[in-house]
Amino acid sequence: MTDYAIGDIQGCYERLLDVLDKVDFSPSRDRLWVAGDIINRGPSSLESLRYIRNLGSSAVVVLGNHDLHLLAVALGGHNVKKKDTLHDILDAPDHDDLLGWLLQQNICVHDSQRNFIMAHAGLPHIWSVEQGVALARELEAVLRGPDVEDYFREMYGNYPERWQDDLQGMDRWRMITNYFTRMRFIAEDGTLELATKESAGNSPAGYAPWFSYPRPDDVRVIFGHWAALEGETGSDRYIGLDTGCVWGGKLTVMNLDTGERIHCDC
Repeated sequence: MTDYAIGDIQGCYERLLDVLDKVDFSPSRDRLWVAGDIINRGPSSLESLRYIRNLGSSAVVVLGNHDLHLLAVALGGHNVKKKDTLHDILDAPDHDDLLGWLLQQNICVHDSQRNFIMAHAGLPHIWSVEQGVALARELEAVLRGPDVEDYFREMYGNYPERWQDDLQGMDRWRMITNYFTRMRFIAEDGTLELATKESAGNSPAGYAPWFSYPRPDDVRVIFGHWAALEGETGSDRYIGLDTGCVWGGKLTVMNLDTGERIHCDC
């Protein structure tokens, strides 16, 4: 069995098949770790979502901001945006099953044997691995619990800007969501800057890429979300797999044991 991790698919179903064919991926023997944003902006969101869902236990999935956006539209009453490609899912006869499956997926996953954690946007330096995993489990319980519609109604927003252990309710849940699914630039004290989407060299004053701060552990972090990085973080322990397929870049898979990265052009 070979385990592969893949960056943001974002509805690029044909390219997904292409890159998996390059590594001779077979769900009967292999496993695919999906770093979030299965859907949206690309031409085939429904097919991409069905494919990953149908992998069953051969897929390990964390939710990205676009996956949460679909749920916010469906469950929280938010509007579909102009550039969204979500109507095929919302109109599909199996949309309830697909949405229910998404709600059962992870916010982050931790592989202690390989010493890595995977989250869509990464892991902030202010959280230990143990704290990050615990907070992810807390948010996952909200997604699967009676407050899920209230959560999606109030999910969007840039405030609070900084984590505090005594945050409660929606402020706490939104803060966890923003670190795990929207983070790019962050201040030393953990304050998030969520407006800038450019490359790591264009940090706003007082902020830096989240992976530039020292951590007290040696965990590797696998993430997607930041297409402008083109997969380059300057460190072997921070593994960016969003290489901008939906923007005409590449779709990338990585062998989790050898570190080899395989691309297909988009």
